Amino acid sequence: MKKNCKRLAMLTALILLLSLFSACSKEDKGSDLAYVKEKGVLVIGITDFAPMDYQDASGNWIGFDADLAAAFAKSLGVKAEFVEINWGTKELELENKGIDCVWNGMTLTDGVKNAMSTSNPYCKNSQVVVLKQAVAAEYQSVDTLSSLRFIVEDGSAGAEELDALGISYLAAETQADALLEVASGSADACVIDLLMAGAMIGEGTSYPDLVYTVSLNYEEYGVGFRKGSDLTDQLNAFFAKNSALIAELAQTYGIQENILAK
Repeated sequence: MKKNCKRLAMLTALILLLSLFSACSKEDKGSDLAYVKEKGVLVIGITDFAPMDYQDASGNWIGFDADLAAAFAKSLGVKAEFVEINWGTKELELENKGIDCVWNGMTLTDGVKNAMSTSNPYCKNSQVVVLKQAVAAEYQSVDTLSSLRFIVEDGSAGAEELDALGISYLAAETQADALLEVASGSADACVIDLLMAGAMIGEGTSYPDLVYTVSLNYEEYGVGFRKGSDLTDQLNAFFAKNSALIAELAQTYGIQENILAK
C-alpha cells in the first residue's frame, strides 16, 4: 500500500511538473516580443504611402513611419523588414503571422481596433476628396460628390467614409494607384489621407494638376499588432521615451503639424 502511495505521489508530481512546463511553453509562444526576438526580425506591413512609407532611389523604404519603425525594431535588438501588403487583407496577414505589425498611417477605426491590438495614437489626419483642379470649384461640399466616379484604396478609411455616405466607388490596391487613375482620367475623384495629399498633389509635386477639396472626417493614426500582443506596450513605451526622435522625423518629412505624440 505504501509503495502504491509513493508511486501515486511521484506520478502526481510528474504531472504537475509537465503541466507547469506546458503552461510556460504556451506563455512563451504567446509572447510576440519573444517571437520577434527569436526571429531577429520585426516584419512590418506597409503600402506605398508617401510621406509615411515609400522607396528612395535605391529601393530602400523610407518615410516617417518607416524610419520610426526601423528605430523601434533597433530598440528591440532586431532588424526591420518591410513587406508590401494588400490593405484589404491586413488583418489576415497579421493573424497568420505573415507580418508582425501594420505600421502605415493606419486610421484607428472601430474595425481596426476590434481586429487588432493598437498603439496609442501618434498622428492626426483626415480623409480628403482629390480631383482635377479644372473641376474642383464644382465639388466643394459633400452634397456635390455623388455624381463623381470614385476610386478608393480597398479596405481604407476613405472607403469607409464613402460607404457611410452611400457613394459607390471602384477599389484600388493602394492610394497611389487611386491617384494615378484620377490623374489619367479613368476616375473623376479619389479619397486619400490628407498627409499623402500634402506630399503628392499640387504645385511642385508628382501631380500638379490635382487638388483636394472636401475633408470628410477627423482621424488618428496608430500601429496594429496581433490581439493580446505584448509589443503594443513596448511601442507605447518607445513613443513616450522618444519624443525628440518623433519631432525630428516629423520635421524631416514635413508632417510636424500632424503629430500627436510629443
